[in-house]
Amino acid sequence: MFTGLIESIGIVKSTSGRFQIETEENLQLSIGDSLAVNGSCLTVVAIQKKNVFFDVSPETFNKTVKPVSGSIVNLERSMAADGRFHGHFVTGHIDTVGTVTKVKKISAFGEITVSFPVEFCLFLVEKGSVTVSGISLTVINLTDRSFTVAVIPETLKSTTAGGWKPGSKVNLEFDIIGKYVTQAASAVQSNKSLREYLEQYQSSRG
Repeated sequence: MFTGLIESIGIVKSTSGRFQIETEENLQLSIGDSLAVNGSCLTVVAIQKKNVFFDVSPETFNKTVKPVSGSIVNLERSMAADGRFHGHFVTGHIDTVGTVTKVKKISAFGEITVSFPVEFCLFLVEKGSVTVSGISLTVINLTDRSFTVAVIPETLKSTTAGGWKPGSKVNLEFDIIGKYVTQAASAVQSNKSLREYLEQYQSSRG
C-alpha cells in the first residue's frame, strides 16, 4: 500500500533485461521491498549502490507507460504499518494510461488536464483523489473523458509533474474506494445476487 506522496525521483538506466533505476538518494531499500515507480508497484530484486533492479512482467509494461532510458520517474516506498497516513489509499496497480491535454500555469501553481478512457468515468468525483504517475492529486474539474488537477509548486519542482506537457502519457490509478462502491451499486441495480455478480466479474477479468 502507498499514499501517493512522492519521496524521491530516479533515473531509468535500462529497460532491457532487468529494469534498472538509479535512485537520487539512499532510500534504504532491501531486496523484496515494494517500490512504486511512476505509480506502478514493483518488487526490488537486486541492489548495487544507488542502482535498483526489478523484474517487470510483459503485462505491466503493456498496461503502463513504458519508461525509456534516461527518463525520470517518481518513487515511493510502501507505507510502513506504523507510519502517518498522507495522500490517499494507493495500491500501485495501474488502471489505464491517460494523456495530458492541457497545462495551465497560475503563478507558481499548475492546473493540468488529463484525458482518459470513458469507461473509467464512474471512478472519479470532483474533490476526490486520483493517482497520476504515482502522485496523489485532487480532482478540481471533471468531464466524462477528462479531469483537471491542481498541482502545488513543491510537487511541480520535486516530481515529474513539472515536465508534463500536452501529449505526455501518464499512469492512472483511480481511487479503490470508488471502485468498490461502483461495483456494489452496479450489482444492486441489476438485482443480481452477490455470487452471480462475482462470477461475472471474474469471468470478465479472464
